[in-house]
Amino acid sequence: MPEHVSFLQLLGPVVLALAAVLWVMGLARVLRRARLESSPRRTGPALSALPHQRQTAPELEAVELTPAERDAFAGLVRQLGDGR
Repeated sequence: MPEHVSFLQLLGPVVLALAAVLWVMGLARVLRRARLESSPRRTGPALSALPHQRQTAPELEAVELTPAERDAFAGLVRQLGDGR
């Protein structure tokens, strides 16, 4: 132990380190408790105001184009392709 340092000066950093460790442990406990209390718990029935969700995907729809519509679409694709 150095001669020019008192016992209280040596004890100060130890006490501060211990206080910091205790503070971090307490903060972790408070945050953990708050997270557990705010987690959603599904105990009751589903909300009745929401519509029932389908379990399957909707049917795919297809429309047959007339030859004139096909030509118009092909022209549109050519126009958009030239814009690059």
